[in-house]
Amino acid sequence: MASSMRSLFTDHSRYVESFRRFLNNSTEHQCMQEFMDKKLPGIIARIGDKKSEIKILSIGGGAGEIDLQILSKVQAQYPGVHINNEVVEPSAEQIAKYKEFVAKSSNLKNVKFAWHKETSSEYQNRMMEKEELQKWDFIHMIQMLYYVKDIPATLKFFHSLLAANAKILIVLVSGTSAWDKLWRKYGPRLPLDDLCQYVTSTDLTQMLDKLGTKYECYDLLSTMDISDCFIDGNENGELLWDFLTETCNFSTTAPPDLKAEIAKDLQEPEFSMKKDGKILFNNSLSFIVVEA
Repeated sequence: MASSMRSLFTDHSRYVESFRRFLNNSTEHQCMQEFMDKKLPGIIARIGDKKSEIKILSIGGGAGEIDLQILSKVQAQYPGVHINNEVVEPSAEQIAKYKEFVAKSSNLKNVKFAWHKETSSEYQNRMMEKEELQKWDFIHMIQMLYYVKDIPATLKFFHSLLAANAKILIVLVSGTSAWDKLWRKYGPRLPLDDLCQYVTSTDLTQMLDKLGTKYECYDLLSTMDISDCFIDGNENGELLWDFLTETCNFSTTAPPDLKAEIAKDLQEPEFSMKKDGKILFNNSLSFIVVEA
């Protein structure tokens, strides 16, 4: 039976839907919004000092919702200054949504956009062929380092692209989150493919320490309501199971003992808290700011 388990990434439409359910059932976006409102203005306070143009590089920009929030904070900090915003994103579908989002936004007159349909490593290879590397004032990598094969090399490369006073913002799950516990305990028993790897802020800060890079790390609590996962046959619950395990149709293809074991753990205090009759999985995020 275990052989019928397959990675969620092999069924793109189901992956997209499971991700949508995750966003609907979690406080991920509210957590990001809180960081953008409270912390980001201080972080970007000097990135554009004495510059006629601010250059921003978005790695894995997705459909652009978070990117446009970042741009609005930069515009507020440097009113009227021209912004060059380049986006590296491997999904044509996401780029199309991003362009629609930009078309509907009225306050982007001083922003020039360019999109590159490629992965971060394809971008890196393309840049390395150039005689002179483009320098950036702000680079952000939001929830994308899971899809990078050589993370230390990627960090080192993008750090080399920072201009004076520039910063990199990296967002990924916290080492204090339940994801860390889930991956460490069950990762070897789940059908992960080459597209994704388990990495948390704990792993990342260790890599940055080894590289001798200066950084600051902020943790913010985020939760995901997984109550539906414990209702047999519930469609929302089944898609959340897929997202939690990164396994396509986990509920119907996983060995029953594996599912029962994970289900029991998910209700334990180190994974989730119970509040108002709901089971809230610890989805805490880390925001790591790397300095030039």
